[in-house]
Amino acid sequence: MSGHSHWAGIKHKKAANDAKRGKVWSKVARMIIVAAKAGGGDPSQNLTLRYAIDKGKAANMPKDTIEKAIKKGTGELGAVNYEEILYEGYAPGGVAIMVDGLTDNRNRTAPEIKKIFEKRGGSLGASGCVAWMFDKKGVITVKSDAIGEDDLMEIALSAGADDMQNLGEIFEITCEPNAYDELKKALEDGEVKLETAELSMVPQNTVPVEDVDLAKRILTLMDEFEDHDDIQNIYANFDIPEEILSQLD
Repeated sequence: MSGHSHWAGIKHKKAANDAKRGKVWSKVARMIIVAAKAGGGDPSQNLTLRYAIDKGKAANMPKDTIEKAIKKGTGELGAVNYEEILYEGYAPGGVAIMVDGLTDNRNRTAPEIKKIFEKRGGSLGASGCVAWMFDKKGVITVKSDAIGEDDLMEIALSAGADDMQNLGEIFEITCEPNAYDELKKALEDGEVKLETAELSMVPQNTVPVEDVDLAKRILTLMDEFEDHDDIQNIYANFDIPEEILSQLD
């Protein structure tokens, strides 16, 4: 799980860069549109939509932007069609990667994703080639200066968390998907400010990356996927030690 955790820490630092906020809003809007189209525009009756709206609020997305995306999904503001996509493959060093997203043109997106893999020394694989290496988990992060570690652990474990790790700037809490809602509510009821809260794919095992150049190539590949408009999430099983990460800062 450490590879996942290091990536969570890196993403936390990247999220602090407001320059990409517009891109974040665009991606969350797609999530909201798809969720509203599939399950209706009422978040109290549509869990997927509620998760998407929570993500939008966490990114400081304006209320009217969220409402507009819901109306696009329900057809009140015209039809917008996005379909879910999932690509699996390998980064340099044999690191497994899953890339999921939403696109309005699969024929455009597929070759673009293949090109990113190949340009950065990776390879696009067949469906199912790495998915078996990951488990679906609830993942919640909290700033480490927001609450004491023991206090947070007590709330988290009593509400169904599997694990909690101190990643320096943040604590990362993981749980089974069916415990996610209760855990999130318990933390919010305890007035714990959440940095991120989502259902994610967590690797069962990790691939150690002990070389600075290899680490840089892997993170550059991850960055390119993050920057792609059609990509929502990237999951990987690398483990880059802190001493290697520090040389990349």
